[in-house]
Amino acid sequence: MTGTPAFAPLVTLALALVAPARAEDPEEKGTRRLEACREVLVEVLGMPESIPRDLLDKAECVIVIPSVKKAALGVGARWGKGAASCRRQDGHGGWSAPLMMSVGGGSLGFQIGGQAADYVLLVMNPRGMDSLLKSKFTLGADATVAAGPKGRTAAAATDAQMRAEILAYSRSRGIFAGISIEGSVMKRDDDTNEEVYGERVKPRRVLLEGRYAIPPAARGFIDALNEYSSTSRPAR
Repeated sequence: MTGTPAFAPLVTLALALVAPARAEDPEEKGTRRLEACREVLVEVLGMPESIPRDLLDKAECVIVIPSVKKAALGVGARWGKGAASCRRQDGHGGWSAPLMMSVGGGSLGFQIGGQAADYVLLVMNPRGMDSLLKSKFTLGADATVAAGPKGRTAAAATDAQMRAEILAYSRSRGIFAGISIEGSVMKRDDDTNEEVYGERVKPRRVLLEGRYAIPPAARGFIDALNEYSSTSRPAR
């Protein structure tokens, strides 16, 4: 009797287990994240009731965290990774090369239907920017944070929103709104920054001093910021 030996499936399985897995190109991880940041930013800013343009024009920095997910353990715990860009202070204007960031811990607010959500954070003043330059900081403790107003202008913003150092927005299942994210920890993603720039970087040199050229993978993200917002420094 001919046919496939009974042990053939076992041999195939064994070979699959011992075969070397394809190693992920470190640059691919950063590239995918930056492309996701661009996509989220363009889609959010293209919504009819989006971030008020005058608030975006006043922001010192913008942080985009695509697809923030709910943790398996811990009530309200969330985690996600994204990137930040600030208006350069080196006299050349425009938005800076990105700094890769992560957020986790605490509660990132209500997620409709338990789905992953996209987050956009506006850093509104120098104190908020100083927090961003640290290796990590806690939203609500190290930097005041409020749910951001939405609409064509910021005319309806409350005093608390206008005083906040960071304004936070969320998009989940097509619904966009300001959201409270107090207690969450924002951290610099050193490993991915090293993969993107080829060395360990300091936030100030990337975000404010223009020491690093915008990587090709980040061009779409930064171009979107330059398109949707003034490239000059916010008036104080």
